[in-house]
Amino acid sequence: MGIVVTGATGHLGRHVVEQLLEKVPAEQITAVVRDEQKAADLAARGVRLAVADYNAPETFDSLFAAGDKVLLISGNEFDKGRVRQHQVVIDAARAAGVALLAYTSAPGTLKAALADDHRATEEVLLASGLPYTLLRNGWYFENYTENLAPVLEHGAVVQAAGAGRISAASRADYAAAAVAVLTGEGHENTTYELGGDEPFGFAEYAAELSRQTGRDIAYTPVTPEALTGILSGAGLPAALAEILAGVDASIEKGELVVTTGDLTRLTGRPAQSLAEAVTAAVKG
Repeated sequence: MGIVVTGATGHLGRHVVEQLLEKVPAEQITAVVRDEQKAADLAARGVRLAVADYNAPETFDSLFAAGDKVLLISGNEFDKGRVRQHQVVIDAARAAGVALLAYTSAPGTLKAALADDHRATEEVLLASGLPYTLLRNGWYFENYTENLAPVLEHGAVVQAAGAGRISAASRADYAAAAVAVLTGEGHENTTYELGGDEPFGFAEYAAELSRQTGRDIAYTPVTPEALTGILSGAGLPAALAEILAGVDASIEKGELVVTTGDLTRLTGRPAQSLAEAVTAAVKG
């Protein structure tokens, strides 16, 4: 019996594995990866590696064992049928008789197209009969702070969210919630709505950037159509640009404000604040 993490070399997966290593012996952890070389450092620390691909169902045969706890981190290949990819993992987990399958989903309040695959995956998971935990992760600070170069260059935070507010948190925070579920008890057949402690708007984000960088940075609200064009012009695939602009429209409606407190309760600590997120990004 062990803990299995899919997408273990991704942005969120790495945080999960690193935090698991602080709580359980390395030999109890299996990191599911597509490229062993990217996980060589984890293997060197005693983590078991399993090479598998959501697009190759046979690679998940015999990967899980009865009693395992599995974290299914949602795929990011929007053009390859994510629900089908996720079902590959769910089917393999059901066949093995795992003790729990936790899935990183999207907030239940989110109506944007981004949520469609998550809602469909949730339906597949619930229909499977597996003990489950839905980790409905809110938005990540890193979605903004990892792309500061154009913001600083142009002195503008450009979004299509109007005066909407958002309950963002760091990847490390969401990873800590997942680790709490994977290493704890009593999380079966439970849904957690996860988000930061203090919602903020993009005017506040721009003001915090200004304060910490000493530059004059303003929030420039645009329409979703305009943002789609800007993102496409920056090289994003048109379909992904539309999805991200749709998320902004949802933010304007308040669909990414999370007030449950589930994240802090699971992790036992305050979530990263806006000021702390900006500090980490500026120093980085």
